[in-house]
Amino acid sequence: AVEVFNPVIGKYSLIPLAGPANKQARIVADNILEGNIYKYTGTIGTSIAKVFDITVAATGASSKLLDRENIAHLSSFTHGNSHAGYYPNALPLSIKINFSPVDGKLLGAQIVGFDGVDKRIDLFAQVIKKGGTIYDLMEIEHAYAPPYSSAKDPVNMVGFVADNILKNKVKVIQWRELDKLSKDEISVID
Repeated sequence: AVEVFNPVIGKYSLIPLAGPANKQARIVADNILEGNIYKYTGTIGTSIAKVFDITVAATGASSKLLDRENIAHLSSFTHGNSHAGYYPNALPLSIKINFSPVDGKLLGAQIVGFDGVDKRIDLFAQVIKKGGTIYDLMEIEHAYAPPYSSAKDPVNMVGFVADNILKNKVKVIQWRELDKLSKDEISVID
């Protein structure tokens, strides 16, 4: 019902979520009873939804929002599994992150999948909320056993891919950029 501070873009914006509203209500109540000692630091808009059998989640800023705010960013798309591929019933996860081309600061993440989306989006949210980078993703320690994750967890892999992009180990173009390239100078393999 109110605008809240979004630390990713450094502005107030409408983010109507129950979690942030409840945290703000607690702060108001504590400040009424204990004096003005607590301050709400804002929200990055972490959300999740179930759409039939698929789970979709987002945190931080989308590319659309970053473009609108003229915030430079790169995007990375990776596809992993909910847990170790050799363990039965591993399901795909598609992950997109947005990060700063200057220092790798993580600006946003989105995940679509069937299993394990919730725990991954929470990890991304904590890194963003703390002002962390793609390098923090590379170092995240997670509980590992084949039924729950893989030794190369998708969150760590996202960090490695983003590091490869930042260090120019790979040249990445997005599908929207294909039309801008000369058809005589490229080969598309699908």
